Amino acid sequence: MCDEDLVEDVVSYRLRSGELSRRHFGALSLGVGLVSLLPRVAGAAGADVAESDVDIKTPDGPADAYFVHPSKGAHPGVLMWPDIFGLRPAFRQMSRRLAESGYSVLVVNPFYRSKRAPTAPEHADFEDPATRDALMALGKPLTPDRVVIDARAFVAWLDGQPSVDRKRRMAAVGYCMSGPFTMRAAAALPDRIGAGASFHGGGLVTDKPDSPHLLVPKMQARYLIAIAESDDQRQPEAKTVLREAFAKAKLPAEIEVYPGTMHGWCPIDARVYNREQAEKAWGRMLALFGTALA
Repeated sequence: MCDEDLVEDVVSYRLRSGELSRRHFGALSLGVGLVSLLPRVAGAAGADVAESDVDIKTPDGPADAYFVHPSKGAHPGVLMWPDIFGLRPAFRQMSRRLAESGYSVLVVNPFYRSKRAPTAPEHADFEDPATRDALMALGKPLTPDRVVIDARAFVAWLDGQPSVDRKRRMAAVGYCMSGPFTMRAAAALPDRIGAGASFHGGGLVTDKPDSPHLLVPKMQARYLIAIAESDDQRQPEAKTVLREAFAKAKLPAEIEVYPGTMHGWCPIDARVYNREQAEKAWGRMLALFGTALA
């Protein structure tokens, strides 16, 4: 399966089957009120951070992104891809939170080939056919090869920043459609990507020859794969396939279904945001980084 088909595989199926409703998925609320719901890390020092909007040179043109890092020192780099709704205030807030925990975080606009961020309208509703078609069109250029091209460019850019400790390995983080991006990055850059985290990632296991799970033998990254309960109900065998793939490669991987969660539950602006389970997943990510990026 090509990465451009992931959203069709994960989301459109539910829309056709009636599994998703307006209450369960598809809308963004980018107001300050929802963004402010994201708490600081429990027990974290809350380090001062520096932030900037940046453009990154890639073979396909400049990619716009948001970079945030502790104000002092060099720290492990984190490459973060958002979900299909793109780079927006919620992901800026989430990355600031991560930076306050001691990481230099780059959140990219994956759709830079077509449009600069913001790439989705405020309060975008995925169930609206016109909105859905527009968002799906943005994802068309994101073939597996282009995802790897982007990952190489983004990692190289991070390695060029004084706030990134090149002696320590990086992490790749992805949500929904970009969960597989982390696996492609980890396989393409095994010497640099030491940790990967996929939150309600779509299409991690497919029956196609380019399925992300087949890339595990090429990785050297420890992994967190946080699965929505609704995704597990549709593809219950995926977690077993993933566990077997990581075990065979002798790579530590925490692969867990989070009870009571719908696809898309982690971003703080999602209508299906599950604060308790999102906080648990966030804590597991920090634990992973503390071990794999030490």
